[in-house]
Amino acid sequence: MSQAATKKKKRLGREELTLNLMILPGLIILIIFVFAPLVGSLMAFENYVPAKGLLKSKWVGLSNFEFIFSLPDSKQVFMNTLIIAFSKLVVNIFVPVTFAILLNEIKCKKFKTFVQTFTTLPNFISWVLVYSVAFALFSSTGMVNSLLENLGVITEPLKFLDSDSHTYLWMLLWNTWKGLGWGAIIYLASIAGIDQELYEAASIDGANRFQLMKNITLPALLPTFFIMLMLAISNFLNNGLDQYFVFQNSFNKEHIQVLDLYVYNIGMTGSSYSLATAISMLKSIISVALLSVCNFVSKKTRGESMI
Repeated sequence: MSQAATKKKKRLGREELTLNLMILPGLIILIIFVFAPLVGSLMAFENYVPAKGLLKSKWVGLSNFEFIFSLPDSKQVFMNTLIIAFSKLVVNIFVPVTFAILLNEIKCKKFKTFVQTFTTLPNFISWVLVYSVAFALFSSTGMVNSLLENLGVITEPLKFLDSDSHTYLWMLLWNTWKGLGWGAIIYLASIAGIDQELYEAASIDGANRFQLMKNITLPALLPTFFIMLMLAISNFLNNGLDQYFVFQNSFNKEHIQVLDLYVYNIGMTGSSYSLATAISMLKSIISVALLSVCNFVSKKTRGESMI
């Protein structure tokens, strides 16, 4: 090997080392905040007592997992989780892609930008602020009840928030309103990547706007759609905590309590850390299994896999 080649190899080696060192801070943060807390999963197999710690708490094996299904409200919690998760899956998969296609058809650029901005902003609002808006509008003394009473439509305030009526529907509507614009961004990016010559050629052949959407836009979005669908299925049981925590009360607790909220209520309120960890771990195992099934189906049907 010549001297020039040797110097070039050393220089490339130093550059590679520099790039690897740039990754080091992120890797350290990942280890500290992601992998290190996994040690706490041992609580699921122990009768964890904070004063004794992980090493000295009594080992109980799979007893906590068996105890989950003997809890009186566990069946209702699982049912709430499945109903809300399935409704969110259907709505959050089909509504954003439909919204993105229709938004792309708006020809007025200023109005299109306004609609996209207006529907995306709620994603950056915390659920605490969302509940504040909901309380201001729909509480017994809120704007809606006050307006209806002043108009003589009702004589007593309607109970929107302090009621267990249509809890699933209300949670779905709030979640859709908050995430609609953000969910459509990926599809809008995919639409922007479609070759415009396809639209021009189809227009010359006499295709109308509906035919353009049906025969060009929609088929081009199918790969993105299937990826988002598989990710949503693998994330099926992760309903989140924030939304249900701020909206829960003594009236709707029976139907609003999903697994994430149940884990919080048991672990933080009931101090059953071991049981809460077992439920959380069970949910994670199911999520990984769903991801594996989706990946297998994708590989068999589309010839492409996610992992």
